[in-house]
Amino acid sequence: MMNEYFLNNNNEEDNEFLPIIPLNDSDDETDKDTVFPSTMPVLPLRNTVLFPGVVLPITVGRDKSIKAVQDAYKADKLIAVLAQKSVEVDDPAATDLVNIGTVARILKLIKMPDGGTTVIMQGKRRFALQSMVSTDPYFKAVVEYLPEGNIPDTDHFRAYVGSIKELAAQITQLSPNIPSEAAMILKSIENPSFLIHFVSGNMNTDLKEKQSILEMNDITERAEELTRLLNRELQFAQLKDQVTNKTRTELDKQQRDYFLQQQLKNIKEELGSDNVAEVHQMKKKAELKQWPDAAKQAFNHGIEKLERMHPSTPDYSVVYNHLDLLLDLPWNEVTADKYDLKKARKVLDADHYGMHKIKERILEYLAVLKLKGDMKSPILCFVGPPGIGKTSLGRSIAHAIGRKYVRLSLGGLHDESEIRGHRKTYIGAMPGRILQNIRKIKSSNPVMILDEIDKIGSDFRGDPSSALLEVLDPEQNHSFYDNYLELEYDLSKVLFIATANKLDSIQPALRDRLEIIDLSGYAIEEKVEIAKRHLIPKQKEAHGVAGATFTLSDTVIEKTIENYTRESGVRELDRQLAGIMRYQAKELAIKGKLKATITQADLTKILGMQRYSNDMYKIANMPGVTVGLAWTYVGGDILFIETLLSDGKGELKLTGNLGNVMKESATTALTYLQANAKKIGVNSSAFTEKNIHVHVPEGAVPKDGPSAGITMLTSLTSAFTGRKVKPYLAMTGEITLRGQVLPVGGIKEKVLAAKRAGLKEIVMCWQNQKDVEEIDQRFIAGMQFHYVKTMQQVLDIALV
Repeated sequence: MMNEYFLNNNNEEDNEFLPIIPLNDSDDETDKDTVFPSTMPVLPLRNTVLFPGVVLPITVGRDKSIKAVQDAYKADKLIAVLAQKSVEVDDPAATDLVNIGTVARILKLIKMPDGGTTVIMQGKRRFALQSMVSTDPYFKAVVEYLPEGNIPDTDHFRAYVGSIKELAAQITQLSPNIPSEAAMILKSIENPSFLIHFVSGNMNTDLKEKQSILEMNDITERAEELTRLLNRELQFAQLKDQVTNKTRTELDKQQRDYFLQQQLKNIKEELGSDNVAEVHQMKKKAELKQWPDAAKQAFNHGIEKLERMHPSTPDYSVVYNHLDLLLDLPWNEVTADKYDLKKARKVLDADHYGMHKIKERILEYLAVLKLKGDMKSPILCFVGPPGIGKTSLGRSIAHAIGRKYVRLSLGGLHDESEIRGHRKTYIGAMPGRILQNIRKIKSSNPVMILDEIDKIGSDFRGDPSSALLEVLDPEQNHSFYDNYLELEYDLSKVLFIATANKLDSIQPALRDRLEIIDLSGYAIEEKVEIAKRHLIPKQKEAHGVAGATFTLSDTVIEKTIENYTRESGVRELDRQLAGIMRYQAKELAIKGKLKATITQADLTKILGMQRYSNDMYKIANMPGVTVGLAWTYVGGDILFIETLLSDGKGELKLTGNLGNVMKESATTALTYLQANAKKIGVNSSAFTEKNIHVHVPEGAVPKDGPSAGITMLTSLTSAFTGRKVKPYLAMTGEITLRGQVLPVGGIKEKVLAAKRAGLKEIVMCWQNQKDVEEIDQRFIAGMQFHYVKTMQQVLDIALV
């Protein structure tokens, strides 16, 4: 690329310029009369090479150089010009100069305002340095002039000259710093020697390469070397032009985009619909967000769409709310688990009394996490009667392991969209409740309670329990898809805990994904401890009598449980204790003091007459009446089965709101009794002469199940034989036509119900013995269990 075509008044240390083109490129006629001396002053040049015929303006600054120029100008105006070998040398010695240079004629001296001197000189002849005769006050040397050969009259040389002109013209066009007139000047040069010298001096190449051209004696060699260098410079100029054009195009596009954006901003301001602040705030928040690539791409796509939308358009709020959800979800944000198992056990024990099976399962989960560092969260399901603390246990677990807690109530849920979310194009669309809760608590690994999972409904809007199949499958929930989010979200770190009162209403596919943990009702002893540790302090605090000094003895608490509650849990007990606390608060507010101890007599005054009595269950005082044990979703219960015979034709009547299974049990019992009448001691003619009426009291309560089979048979046998049933005795078990006794479920609840009712003996299948052994023996002390295999054994034990 060629240098600038301007006079550049640099000193000889830093002169980058284009030599001035003489009006006459051949001064041979003038030079014929010029005498060139053999000894003359020397002017060192730092950054260029002077060629014969070329005019060069420079500014000299060194004292030696100024003196040499002035003396030469006063004499014959001739001076020897040599280039420095290195541009780094400020005060060159003789050895720092090249050996071949150009003798120049000083055309003009111009003194500058800053004290410097500008010299305009024209190269005349090449010379070789013979010796340096003086270095002070400036360099003076003996020179030998080099002959200039004749210009060849060959096509080969003419081709070189034409190529040089063409290449120089192309470089001139590609270089924006070179004025267009330069191309015209190049075309006007007719002397080939001057053309070569002029282009060599103009070319923006290395100083050594210029010097090498000057040192060549054969003009054809100079032309050949110059052509090579010009080709290289042309390639570089073309590349630079491409880069410049590309950069200019990009800058033009940026300027255009900026201009349009400013216009769009002004239009929005005029319309009063500027959303720039909202978008900027979202972008700033997104820069700090740690999220998957899919979420990041979805956000970038949405934010671009939002920038183009007017806030008053209906879709604006849809896009905005979707982006807001993306930003609010804690994609990779988790809380650190606490792996201190001893502390976790203390927290669980402090919050809940008993429940050893669940506590051990949670500690096992923590132990695996501690040792392995990573584990898919189990899907636990606590099944048990109401009021035993299933839901509150979830909060306690979250506290023990250091996670956030969230509860999702599924009772009565009937729309699948509540789980998976709505399509965001619908009016009022929202994400599913799972993602809503995760968004609210800002953590991807909470303890999430799915409360009352057995009470999910289904209708034409979908089946939510089917939608939960993906949520509660550890193999699938790492890519849970929410219809509103339209992206996959990882739920595998969430510890899901479902609660249910019974498993019958949970669909099999969903039940298969749950790790079932059965929770039984509390014994009286456990309820007393729970009341003392948790319920009484809570109710004292709630009713403003926490500072009052009064006590409830264990006996009073037991009487409250026995006479005023009938439940497996402690909710009703909590309400009765709240009634006691309200009474105490009233007494304290009126009298200013309280009795130190609440007695059994005070209970009647505070809570009224006792609601439940065990007397009616203790003795079956007539034949045909037996006590059975039942399991309901609210826990264990006891029930009477009454059989009465009357004259008739052997008809069987069943009343008491019985289900089909229970009716079939009564029919099976009667058939077995008829088949074994002689063995049991029943007159077979009675079956045709007597009508049989079997009734189960509390007729408003639906009853069903096979566990009353042995109770039905015992009641029928007692009625037909006239033998009474042993007092304080209850029984449970299914029967077959062969007289075999089969095992049933809900043993712990049934046993505790018998204990609460004051019964002392229980008859059940021998295969249920393992269930009795799982019950804490402290809670069933004083009770006797009879394990039987056949119906005959039941009758031998039960009838007196």
